[in-house]
Amino acid sequence: MAGKSWRLGRRAALRAAAGLALAGPLLVPIPTRPLRARALDKVIFQTDWRAQAEHGGYYQAIAAGLYRRAGIDCDLRQGGPSLNISQLLLAGRADMIMSNSFEAFTYVREDAPFFTIAAIFQKDPQVLIGHPDTGLDGFDKLKGRTLLIGAGGRVTYWPYLRRKYGLSDSQVRPYTFNMAPFLADKNVVQQGFLSSEPYSIAQALGRPPVVLLIADAGFSAYQTTIAISRRMASERKDLVTRFVDASLEGWSQYLKGGPGIAAANVLIKQANPEQTDDRIDYAIKVLNERSIVLSGDALQGGIGAMSAERWKSFYESMTEVDVLPRGLDVARAYSLEFVNKGIGKP
Repeated sequence: MAGKSWRLGRRAALRAAAGLALAGPLLVPIPTRPLRARALDKVIFQTDWRAQAEHGGYYQAIAAGLYRRAGIDCDLRQGGPSLNISQLLLAGRADMIMSNSFEAFTYVREDAPFFTIAAIFQKDPQVLIGHPDTGLDGFDKLKGRTLLIGAGGRVTYWPYLRRKYGLSDSQVRPYTFNMAPFLADKNVVQQGFLSSEPYSIAQALGRPPVVLLIADAGFSAYQTTIAISRRMASERKDLVTRFVDASLEGWSQYLKGGPGIAAANVLIKQANPEQTDDRIDYAIKVLNERSIVLSGDALQGGIGAMSAERWKSFYESMTEVDVLPRGLDVARAYSLEFVNKGIGKP
C-alpha cells in the first residue's frame, strides 16, 4: 500500500477464518473439484501491504479450507513498502493482485490487458484525522487548518475535496507517516487509514480523535479490488470463478468475527508480527461500523459487488477535477461476470 501516476499504495499513498473445524455452512455453494481426479489449481494472489485484518477474508478462506474445497491451492503473498504489485501482475509473477479503482483506469489508459473483477471494499477507507474538541465535525470545517497529505492523496482524493469544499492547496503540507507533527498542533489534520492510524493516535491522545471518512464526502472509489489479466479471466474462467466465490465467502465469515476467525488471525500474526490481537479487533470493528464492505452495491449484490453505474459516476467525478483524463472507455476497467451473486449479502 505503500512509475505509475494513479497508483494508491495503502501506506505509501496514505496506505485475514473460521477455525479449521468451525467453518459453518456456506451462504452459496462453492464449486468443488474431485481431488482424486485433479490436483489443486495453484493461484498466486498478491496483496498490497503486509498481512493485516484488512486482508482478513483471504486468510479466512485459507484457514477455513474454502480454497481447498474449491480445488485451489492459494499462494497468498503479502506486499510491502517497496513492492510494486502491478508490475508483478504485468510480469506474470502474480495471477491476481489487490488493487483499486484508479489502477483500473491506468490499465485502460495504457491499453494494458488487465481489469477489475471484484471490489471488496465498497468505501475507500482513507480518512482525515483531527483533534477532538476543535470544532472539526465535518469536511466543511477543514478550512484554515493545516492538512498533512501524502503524494498519492494529492493526486486522487484531494482535488475532489478541494473543489467540493472550497479548500486550498496552500493548506497542504507533506505527510511523512509520522504522528509527531499532528500530536504537536491541535490545528493539524492528517491523512490515515480507517483501521490503522486512528487507533495509534487514540493511544497517544488517551481518547479517540475525530475521523472523517473520505468516502462520506461522496468520494466513490472502490478499494481493495481484485485485478487480473483478461486472458486468465477468459481462458481460466472456471478457476477464477472458484477463487472469487471462495474469497467472498471468506470475507463473509471473517467480518462476523468471534472464535471462528481465530485460525485466520493466527496466520495474519505469523506473517506480520506487528499485528496484535487488539489491532486486529479494532480493524474488524471499524470495518463493520463504517460499512466498508457491506454497503453500496454489496447491499444487493453481496460482497465484492460492482455496478456499471458506479464505475461511470466515479470516472466522471474524477475527470471533473482533472484527476483522470477524459475519453477513456469506462467499460474496459472492469467485468461484472464474477460478482453480484449475493455472497455474504446482509
